[in-house]
Amino acid sequence: MLMTDRETAILVAQADRVRREKYGDGVWVRGLLEYTNRCSQNCLYCGLRRDNREIRRYSMDEDEILKAAERGYRAGFRTLVLQGGEDPDWTASRLCRTVESIKSRFDVAVTLSCGIFGAEDYRSMASAGVNRFLMRFETSDQELHRKLRDGVTLSRRIQALSDLREAGIELGSGFMVGLPGETEEIRQGNLALCRDLGLDMVGIGPFIPNPQTPLGQCSPGAMEDVVKMTALLRLTLPYANIPATTAAGSLCSNGREAMLGAGANVLMPNITPPCYRDHYQLYPGKTSLKMDHLPELEEIDRSLREIGRHMDMGRGDSLSIGLRSS
Repeated sequence: MLMTDRETAILVAQADRVRREKYGDGVWVRGLLEYTNRCSQNCLYCGLRRDNREIRRYSMDEDEILKAAERGYRAGFRTLVLQGGEDPDWTASRLCRTVESIKSRFDVAVTLSCGIFGAEDYRSMASAGVNRFLMRFETSDQELHRKLRDGVTLSRRIQALSDLREAGIELGSGFMVGLPGETEEIRQGNLALCRDLGLDMVGIGPFIPNPQTPLGQCSPGAMEDVVKMTALLRLTLPYANIPATTAAGSLCSNGREAMLGAGANVLMPNITPPCYRDHYQLYPGKTSLKMDHLPELEEIDRSLREIGRHMDMGRGDSLSIGLRSS
């Protein structure tokens, strides 16, 4: 996928045109709530990994989550994203009860991002009102996946994604760009797996080394590669929702804007209470869009209008859902 600057510019322009044709110039804005940083997994790249003793752990309770959801709803969000580590205290039944409580109070779509559960658990989540689920596979290479995820196999991840699809939940996944050991062949495989899964939403971002992990001394991914992969994803999956991710903004000051220019159409401001937000450190230097007051939403909209886009607070269901049901 080696490209000249001119070839990359042409690719990005093509992807931006497809994005405009499918979704227009609106950018879906979701409220991101990081409800727990406890995790039973030990992935080599992640600051939430089980063996990281330097992180201050937390887990919000249901009342705190409902209060945060209410603040988000009153601010205008119509999609809430509940993201957390694979916390054993957050069982499927507890998640279902929490989602049911949110949905009974607020007219919102709910996305979960909290790892692997069983097929029956996903069916229960769908019945409880979970609309979407994001679970990135990170790399399509089986051996690299096993190594980076401390023995967890790629096939187990793919099975969980299949179970989510069977449960009727809008399916999100994606990968990291620039992981140690990644090759050009693996990158092509990442794109192919996203295509084969028929993803409704695709989250990608650069690898950023965390000094509190075994990969802390490795080199980060390149923003140029993230932009190319974003454009290729938009051309491969024209109807999918593609976020401009926090990791891109952390690696490069205009990283989110670069992804938006290459086909991305979603932003996720962070509505996690400030007392917890700084402890959800997947990687160092995290620069999230923080949403504590309404003027911050106005600033996001102003920034988007500077690049010819505008904020859209609607549910933002993926267009691919309608295509599958037709």
